Amino acid sequence: MLPVGAVLVDFDGTACSSDVAELLLKEFGDPSWPEYDDAVDRREIGLREAIQIQDGLLDATGDELIAYAVEHCPLDPTFPPFVTWLTASGVALALVSDGFGFYIRPILEAAGLGDLTVFSNEQVWGPDGRPAGMRFVNGHEVCLGCGTCKMNAVLRYRETHGPVAFIGDGQSDRYGAIYADMTFAKGELVDHCLRDSVPFVPWNDFDQVRRSLETTLAAPGPVAPIQCPGWTIS
Repeated sequence: MLPVGAVLVDFDGTACSSDVAELLLKEFGDPSWPEYDDAVDRREIGLREAIQIQDGLLDATGDELIAYAVEHCPLDPTFPPFVTWLTASGVALALVSDGFGFYIRPILEAAGLGDLTVFSNEQVWGPDGRPAGMRFVNGHEVCLGCGTCKMNAVLRYRETHGPVAFIGDGQSDRYGAIYADMTFAKGELVDHCLRDSVPFVPWNDFDQVRRSLETTLAAPGPVAPIQCPGWTIS
């Protein structure tokens, strides 16, 4: 038996080999877009505010943006077999993303995985077919820090499926990792886990994640502070 009943996976840079939002901003965005990532790093603004501003910097239609994402941003090749294995093992899987969101389903469909559960932000399109704002349909009920609340996603899956593993690579994954029973971290998430005293397993591909899950007897359990470190109400 595996040590978890559910696995939550970040999308940009995790399930997908590329950071799709960053590539779209480089190709179609105003050159000022990195300033907002830097402002998040300095804790001057939250992730939700940054992604909303950056979304407004995209100068292309939805069709152009999605076509570019599907062509240039394939899934990690080890992710589809990982999905098949989890399904056969009876472990629930969901993608949780705090990116633009609109490209996730098309990329999944191109890989034959269009039926996966996805929690992300919702794009609003203007009459001209271009980005016209975002809806944070998976945000926290009170906190405004993140667009998609990965803490809530972890807590809800634990209620229904038992211990949860979280797989990620970046800053937006920090709050999922803090509340997960088992964390797989690479990239920037490693530094956050070290600072937050979150036990983690380093990973580079989903074959490694699978081997670790197969050989782990029990998940370490969550750090789970009473209040999320990203708590923002104004």
